[in-house]
Amino acid sequence: MKTTRTYTMGARAEAVERTRRGIIDAVVRLAQQRPFTEISLDAVASDAGVSVQTVLRQFGSRDELLETALEVARREVVESRRTPPGDVPSAVRTIVSHYEEHGRAALLMLGQESHDLFARHVTDRGRKMHRDWVREAFAPATDDVLTLDLLVVATDVYTWKLLRLDRGLSRATTQRRMLHLVNAVLAADTP
Repeated sequence: MKTTRTYTMGARAEAVERTRRGIIDAVVRLAQQRPFTEISLDAVASDAGVSVQTVLRQFGSRDELLETALEVARREVVESRRTPPGDVPSAVRTIVSHYEEHGRAALLMLGQESHDLFARHVTDRGRKMHRDWVREAFAPATDDVLTLDLLVVATDVYTWKLLRLDRGLSRATTQRRMLHLVNAVLAADTP
């Protein structure tokens, strides 16, 4: 009998975790499509296939839900952008792949930061995360602050946007041009 109860409690815990993850995934999906001000609990619940009461039971409030989703997304981005330090082509390939998947959503968030405090919170964390990634991916060259700053710009989402979206270049050409920028920064004699 104890085995059955343990199994039941385990299955229940797994179901709760699946529901929780489904709600978080719904927030992330919605944040890639619309401004944060338009992400209501009703929209999240509908997208996740649960009730608003279930969302509130799991997270307590909309603010806590958004913060939890942000942290989950941050961890996933950090993991997906891991590259061996000093492997420049791999780092550029990784960041372009990331922008191909998440660049438009990042631009949507950046467009909200001047009038939405949560969006500003997200973009501030994103800037720090990107700078930390650049510091690690291009080490040891990033010990120099000027080089670090220039590599942050060369691999920024706006650089990708200018090449890929504004110029309409292919993914491969965008990647080559960003790699060219990065190599130029790394080859430069910095004071």
